[in-house]
Amino acid sequence: MRPILLAVPLVVFLAAISVFTGVGSLATGDDGRGWLLIVESRLPRTLALMLAGAGLAVSGTIMQMLARNRFVEPSTAGTAESAALGMLLATLIAPSLPVAGKMAFAALSALVGTALFLQILRRVPLRSQLMVPLVGLMLGGVFNAITTFIAYRYDLMQSMGAWTSGDFSAVLRGRYELLWIGLALTLVAYATAARFTVIGMGEAIARNVGLDYDKVVTLGLVIVSMVTATVVATVGMIPFLGLVVPNIVSLILGDNLRRTLPLIAAAGAGLVLACDIVGRVVIAPYEVPVGTVMGVIGSLVFLHLLLSRRTHAG
Repeated sequence: MRPILLAVPLVVFLAAISVFTGVGSLATGDDGRGWLLIVESRLPRTLALMLAGAGLAVSGTIMQMLARNRFVEPSTAGTAESAALGMLLATLIAPSLPVAGKMAFAALSALVGTALFLQILRRVPLRSQLMVPLVGLMLGGVFNAITTFIAYRYDLMQSMGAWTSGDFSAVLRGRYELLWIGLALTLVAYATAARFTVIGMGEAIARNVGLDYDKVVTLGLVIVSMVTATVVATVGMIPFLGLVVPNIVSLILGDNLRRTLPLIAAAGAGLVLACDIVGRVVIAPYEVPVGTVMGVIGSLVFLHLLLSRRTHAG
């Protein structure tokens, strides 16, 4: 049986659990408060979880193709940190901008940060694949330090925390719709999946088969930057998601993105749903942000991948 046929029912099952998990009672009465809670909070939250998970998982896959490295994703390449810096600058420069305008500012900042990361990779001699995520983490650390300094200087530390926590507890109807942009870009990525697969083989091979390498790289950067910006602007960062899911799916189906992207998107949505459910029940009635739960899981998987690659190399 194809893995996607197993993944989709699992995602639907997790989505149903997400809708019916929480502190508020869904008991319907004459006032209809249970139905209102579902429509205004539970369902938008579940949709936001699925859209964010699918978009970030696909974005991580594209970044791995562009950098030709399995350890790269928005939180290990400075993309998420540069998006947060863009949100902060937009808040300072144009505080009256709507969320969509700040998201556009964040997308531009993320695009610049990701392009800078790829340029550094081209100029720095990398003798090991393990050096690539280290470069990205250091670049992200620089962006994060700049963001923290500016936020502290202008008393915006609380706002900065909202962009870095990966918290879905404040998602309501009317406050998550930007994430549909991520779904549209995910569909664009699937439509051009064959090109990204060739890009992952290297620039020389891509040019030899007649592919416009620069155009495809630019498209990939735009997709990654905009998806990351929409997630950061709506719910904050979710670390390591784009690293964990593509690596696991690659072990199952290989690297043909036309074949793997649907499963990657479904697995990303399912993993974020599962992390959110765990975060809501582990210390109920309080919540642990999705970014925290995913950070623990992702860091363990990241460490396992690093150690296993190092063992094989030895």
